[in-house]
Amino acid sequence: MQVRRMTPTAIAYLVPEFPGQTHAFFWREIQALEEAGLRVQTVSTRRPVPGACPHDFAAAAAARTVYLFPPPLGAVVRLARRPVRTLRALAYVLGLSETPWHRRLPLLGLLGSASALGRICRRERLDHVHIHSCATAAHLGALAAILDDLSYSLTLHGDLPVYGTDHAAKMARARFVAAVTRPLAAQIAAVSPGTPAPVIWMGVDADRFRPAAKPAPRPEGAPLEVVTVARLNHTKGHVHLLNAMARLKTEGVAIRYRMAGDGPERAALEAHVARLGLQDEARFLGPLSEAEVIGLLHSADVLALTSFGAGEAAPVTVMEAMAAGLPTVVSAIGGTPDMIEDGVDGFLVPQRDETAIAAALGRLAADPDLRARIGAAARKTALARFDYRAQARALLEALRAAR
Repeated sequence: MQVRRMTPTAIAYLVPEFPGQTHAFFWREIQALEEAGLRVQTVSTRRPVPGACPHDFAAAAAARTVYLFPPPLGAVVRLARRPVRTLRALAYVLGLSETPWHRRLPLLGLLGSASALGRICRRERLDHVHIHSCATAAHLGALAAILDDLSYSLTLHGDLPVYGTDHAAKMARARFVAAVTRPLAAQIAAVSPGTPAPVIWMGVDADRFRPAAKPAPRPEGAPLEVVTVARLNHTKGHVHLLNAMARLKTEGVAIRYRMAGDGPERAALEAHVARLGLQDEARFLGPLSEAEVIGLLHSADVLALTSFGAGEAAPVTVMEAMAAGLPTVVSAIGGTPDMIEDGVDGFLVPQRDETAIAAALGRLAADPDLRARIGAAARKTALARFDYRAQARALLEALRAAR
């Protein structure tokens, strides 16, 4: 007998500290799911700090989101009224063998929030919870499954070690764990072999992120305009690009570098710029809205993202730049080798290899025709592979299969 698979009609969509600086993709995916007929209730762990989201959708996103921490008193009282399930949830937390005791005990505070999540899903008649995280928020899904038999799924956005420990426990009850790249899907399979792990890219709005209608002409001898859109965190590799830029400066290659984003390394990067004598060439723009990012890409010749280490998977900023018709210079990290064909629609460089970074930027600076050719190919790739509506349909299919 053929089993009929039903697509959920309403889901909870959980993103930690939503909305934030890097959450434009989630907002697009929510809209695409709703356009497909799915009712979506946005849920988050806690409210972000004021000003954390510079995008135009910030107020609308916050207004429609239910926050689980601190949990309402009714959700906590509900735990006492359901002692058997609550004891099972306690056993889950206390049984997290990979998590040290001093970190396991604070996780008991998640029980109230998990109870609140279950109450919201029952009240709003939500069929499923999709959680865009494999960190602490994933424990919320597992606990809600224990407390309320909730169906849930996860998306992994970066290397598993970045998201803590006890991943097998987080995934054991999940209907599926989506991965944004093939290497991450392999990590899921190694930890939780029986869990479906579809690869669902994070997508980009190629209608908004498109080449400039009338690109500004570049005067002969003008500096190469390079931009990075990323948190100012050491793993994003700004230092290595700055060092490559200083090397090119000594060779007579003029580059202007603008960095969009904020983060803990800003002061250190500003000091490094001063040490290199690049104060006239390097600028810090701070957080930008999506509209401002589009304007920045339209004014640029190249987007660079020279990340290293763990945590980088399929950078949306690279997809956005490709959709905008820009050549990119990107570290071979996470899923970027699946995103870019080196020398065809972008340039891949080894992590922390400042010689390779300088060589790629030097080639692009010297050859406007190469920039145009690589940018056109990048746009074609983005249209074919990274459209957010297609990725939302892939998530809907995974939800349908899970049902």
